[in-house]
Amino acid sequence: MELGAFSISLTVQDLAVSRDFYQQIGFDQIGGEMEQQYLIMKNGNAVIGLFQGMFDKNILTFNPGPAVGTRAPLDDFTDVREIQTHLKEQGLALDVECDPESEGPAHIVLNDPDGNPILIDQFF
Repeated sequence: MELGAFSISLTVQDLAVSRDFYQQIGFDQIGGEMEQQYLIMKNGNAVIGLFQGMFDKNILTFNPGPAVGTRAPLDDFTDVREIQTHLKEQGLALDVECDPESEGPAHIVLNDPDGNPILIDQFF
């Protein structure tokens, strides 16, 4: 089971200051907008989402569907509903579930044993 492209979503105090910092260490903005209070930054295959005022904690993020480091859709990927079914079969509790009968974009959320949130967000 492939979880998809990995990134970390960081909750930041000042989006402009964080953007400037990550640009100074070699990241380029590839998505998001200051007006929407989030930016997506990339350096090689490393992707960081900077989010101001959206989350309480940093989040491990997986995106089924896009190629690693891009937003180009893959022809073949594990759908978030299939991932949800697998995780539930493993006895894991999900904080947010998606409709198993739906299609297209959906997301699920669970926490690791230390309370770190994991978002599996499919946007295709």
